[in-house]
Amino acid sequence: MTAEVCIIGAGSSGIAACQVLHARGIDFDCYETGSAVGGNWRYLNDNKMSSAYKSLHINTSREIMEYKSFPMRHDYPTYPNHVQIAQYFDRFVDHFGFRDRIQFKTEVVAVTRTDDGGWDVGVRKRGQKRATTRHYRAVLVANGHHWDARWPEPAFPGADTFSGVQTHSHFYKTFDDYIDKRVLVLGIGNSACDIAVETSKVSERTFLAMRRGAHVVPKYLFGIPTDHLTTSPLGHMRYSRVQRGIAEVIMRLARGDVTKYGLPKPDHSLGQAHPTISDDLLVRLGHGDITVKPNIERLDGDTVHFVDGTSEQIDVIVYCTGYKITFPFLDPSLIDAKDNEISLFHRVVDPAHPGLYFIGLVQPLGAIMPLAEAQSAWVADLLEGVATLPSDAEMRREIADYHRALETRYVKSKRHTIQVDFLEHFAELEKERAAGAKRSGQTRALRATSAPAATSSVA
Repeated sequence: MTAEVCIIGAGSSGIAACQVLHARGIDFDCYETGSAVGGNWRYLNDNKMSSAYKSLHINTSREIMEYKSFPMRHDYPTYPNHVQIAQYFDRFVDHFGFRDRIQFKTEVVAVTRTDDGGWDVGVRKRGQKRATTRHYRAVLVANGHHWDARWPEPAFPGADTFSGVQTHSHFYKTFDDYIDKRVLVLGIGNSACDIAVETSKVSERTFLAMRRGAHVVPKYLFGIPTDHLTTSPLGHMRYSRVQRGIAEVIMRLARGDVTKYGLPKPDHSLGQAHPTISDDLLVRLGHGDITVKPNIERLDGDTVHFVDGTSEQIDVIVYCTGYKITFPFLDPSLIDAKDNEISLFHRVVDPAHPGLYFIGLVQPLGAIMPLAEAQSAWVADLLEGVATLPSDAEMRREIADYHRALETRYVKSKRHTIQVDFLEHFAELEKERAAGAKRSGQTRALRATSAPAATSSVA
C-alpha cells in the first residue's frame, strides 16, 4: 500500500518532518540519496552532496540547534563538531523509531502533479537505470539548499587562462592540498573565514579577498554563546535602530574595529547581512597569517589582479560564493528558483500547487533544525485537516510583504532571499497554526511547537 506523504531527503530538515508525521500517525515514505541520515552534516556523505569539511563545527550553539523534541547530550560541547552532530541525528531517528520508513540510496528523479490533485513521484535506486512511480497525496521537499555550488557569475575575465586550481568551498575537505601553496580565498562568509584560517596554518601565503566588508561576530560574548543573546526575547527586538546601535557598540567593545585588522569597513549595519561568525579570523589577521585583498578584477596565467591595481601569484583559488537553490526533480515550469528567489507562504506553502510543501528552506539568524520541526508541525496540521490555509490572495499578500521586508532590511544578494529571524519565524508559524485551526472550525488544541529557550536542556 502506498503511503499518503512523500518526504524528499533525510537530512536535518527531512528527519524533522519524518518525526512529526510519525508521531501524528501520518503514513509517509522518505527517500534519501545517501546511505545514512544527516545530509550536509555527514562528512564524506556518499550522496556526494555534503559540503562538510573535516574540521567543521557548528556555528550555532547546541541549545539553539537541537530539536525541541530531542535535546542533545549534556556531555556535548557548546559547539559540537560534525561527527557529534551526525551521531545526534542517528540517535534522533532511532529514538523515535522511524528508520525503516526511510529508503536509503534512493533518488527522487521526478515529481509531477496528477489530475486528482495528488502527486506522482518517480524514484530510482542507486545503480538502477529504471525509475518506478508512486502516488502520494502530498510531497514535503527537504533536499536542502547548501549542496549545488554557485560559482562566480559571470566568471572573472581570464578565468579560462588561469594556470592554477580553481575550486569551490563546497569541495574543500582538508588543508592537505594547500600545504606550501599560495592560496586565495574569495568571500567573507563563514566558510570563507574557516577555510582561510585553516589554510593559513600550512600555506606559503593565504589571501582573503572580498567585494564588501562584514561584521565579524565572535561565538562568545562575555562568556556567553552569542546566539543565546540574539535568540533571547531581548535579542528578538535587536533590529530596531536603537538596539542595532547598542549591538554594534557591544561588538566594537568585544572585538574592536575590524578595520584595525585590515578588513574593509562594512557598508551596512549589523543585522543587514547574514552574520560572519569566527573567533579565529581576527587573530590570524593580527598575526599577519592572512592578507586581505579587495575583489578580483581578472586572472592571467598564474597571476590574480585585484580591483585596487595590485596583483599576486596564486596557486589555488577557493571560491566561497554560496549555493543555488535547486530542485532537480521539479520541472522549472512548476517551481523555478531563479536567482534563489522562491515565493512561499510563510516560507513553506506554494499557493499555486496545493499539497507541495518545503521544509527547512530558510536561512535563519539562528538554527534551521528546530524551525524545520515547527514547519513540519504546521504541515501536519494541514494534512490532518485540523488547520486550513487562507485564500490565495491572502497568501500572496504575505509573500509580497515578506519580499519587501527583505529588500528593505538586507544587503541585496542571492544570499539573502530566504532569510528569517529565529524567534520571529516561530511566532509567525504559531500564529498561522492558530488561525488555520480557527478557519477549519477545529476546537482541539494544536500540539505546541514554541521556540526553545536558550538554556541547557539535555537528554
